[in-house]
Amino acid sequence: MTVYIIARIEVTDLEDYKTYASQTVAQAEKAGGTFLVKGGPMVQVEGQGPDRHVVISFPTREQALAWYNSPEYQAILPIALRSSKRDLVIVDGI
Repeated sequence: MTVYIIARIEVTDLEDYKTYASQTVAQAEKAGGTFLVKGGPMVQVEGQGPDRHVVISFPTREQALAWYNSPEYQAILPIALRSSKRDLVIVDGI
């Protein structure tokens, strides 16, 4: 079953964050993931939220977790954590 990693992100240090973001696509693709949304223009129609959203699809939850827990991703994760505030979930598709 397809799963989605969904992140809602408020970038607090854009230059530092770019170092992280420039590496995520290649890493996710190597693990079987596909970026469906990566920032981009948005229209807030309800509530309040951060300025950046990311959606990555993976064929299975195991592949999504394997990417997140991989040594390559864990090496760049501290950059994201210090240069943004974020929520990240893995959600089963239907």
